[in-house]
Amino acid sequence: MEVHDGAELCFPQLLNTSCRKPLTSWSEAVFLRILLSSLSVLTVTLNLLVIISISHFRQLHKPTNLLLLSLSVSDFLLGLVYMPGEILRKTFCWFLGDRMCSLYKYIITITMSTSIGNIVLISIDRYVAICDPLHYPTRVTVRRVKFYNFLCWFCSIFYRSLLIKNIIFQKNNYMSCYGECVLLIDYIAGVFDIVLSFVAPVAVIIILYLRVFVVAVSQARAITAVTLQHSVTVTSRKSELKAARTLGILIIVFMICFCPYYCAVLAGSKLLNNSTGIVVLCLICFNPCLNPLIYALFYPWFRRAVKLIVTLQILQPGSRKANIL
Repeated sequence: MEVHDGAELCFPQLLNTSCRKPLTSWSEAVFLRILLSSLSVLTVTLNLLVIISISHFRQLHKPTNLLLLSLSVSDFLLGLVYMPGEILRKTFCWFLGDRMCSLYKYIITITMSTSIGNIVLISIDRYVAICDPLHYPTRVTVRRVKFYNFLCWFCSIFYRSLLIKNIIFQKNNYMSCYGECVLLIDYIAGVFDIVLSFVAPVAVIIILYLRVFVVAVSQARAITAVTLQHSVTVTSRKSELKAARTLGILIIVFMICFCPYYCAVLAGSKLLNNSTGIVVLCLICFNPCLNPLIYALFYPWFRRAVKLIVTLQILQPGSRKANIL
């Protein structure tokens, strides 16, 4: 193996086995560190506010909100683990060792799979609420949603555990040198994983939301023709349609941010470790940060909950029963 300049090595004492330091320019490295650090802090903070809001206030213990809670937990983990890990991988040498590298990859694959699963559950929730409103209260209950949230996380962990041989332990024959943590993806396994964990769920999401869109348009037209004596029903249907629109925006943003990643995986894992990978990385990092901003823009209850949290009013007795809807 070629002997590198000691100043460019991650481990100068290991001349023949050390990786080079990342070949990013100083300005690019600083920009990436500032961007990802800012996104990490924002993502962790905003999603923590969502988690506290839905967990604390009893009025928010509704099926749809519990699905948003599960999504916020996965987004929180992406901000807490994925973004700092990518700062280390892209702009520094990986000093945490092979086991931590494997654990890092294991955690982020679980959180990404769970995020997609949560989006599918949200789509199903809106489909039932809009297309079968009469049976929604009996079919979509808090207990059932909690079970499906648990099932979503369990299936993600179990599925990724089946790939433990290729994910958790980074074998020496996969390592070109010490000081790196590369996302190695076998092409055949990668294609299978994409179909199972992305293409199929996205197909389900698109089919459900096309149906929701058609029904929502017809219901919106019907609402305008309803008389004043049905104002309560009209208000309820408008609320459901607004929720469907908001969560539809969330799903579109999710697909825009994550599609490039899976396309890069399908094209070859090397794309994830060059300049293209940086663009893909930034898109993925924007998504968990944007979701709480979507809630803040369209959900008044989230803004009221944040105000109570920031002013520490949630520490007062009885704050769990506060009226924020």
